[in-house]
Amino acid sequence: MRIKYNAPTVLTFALISALVMALTQTFLPGLADNWFMVPGKATFNAGNFRHWITIFTHIAGHANWSHLINNFTLILLIGPMLEESYGTFSLFIMIVITALVTGILNVFIFRSSLMGASGVVFMMILLASFTNFSKGEVPLTFILVLVLYIGVQLYTSFNTDNISHFAHIVGGFCGSFFGFIRPPRR
Repeated sequence: MRIKYNAPTVLTFALISALVMALTQTFLPGLADNWFMVPGKATFNAGNFRHWITIFTHIAGHANWSHLINNFTLILLIGPMLEESYGTFSLFIMIVITALVTGILNVFIFRSSLMGASGVVFMMILLASFTNFSKGEVPLTFILVLVLYIGVQLYTSFNTDNISHFAHIVGGFCGSFFGFIRPPRR
């Protein structure tokens, strides 16, 4: 029996994020804050190349190991199934688009910075409910997941914490959008 690198997009994403965390915690303490956290509208500088890079890279940065493990437990659980259903390249593009949308909206709407892959997690959660999608039908599982996950995020968005509930909601809508426009390959 041999170990197979079965989900290249998901596994590479997880390994890069773990490497960023390990380097941030050891040799390069400012790495995550400087290169893997998109600034909010109060501090985003359109003339700063690094700020544009972070619009994409913020999904690989995490505040601590607990934050990373919480995100990647779900990504590693759901992601391989999605990668098999939608394809390696398609899932990669969905992750990049989700990062772009959450990063750009954060820059335009919020004063606080954004870091972490939870928008991608919510994209995957909603997208997973489309794996048995048939043209002309809306899966009941999608409706239930949408109500449960997005409803909880809307409710908890009024809490004062360091969680970007908005990124969760935007990620969920990205997953819903991808599910409707890109049915899984059979």
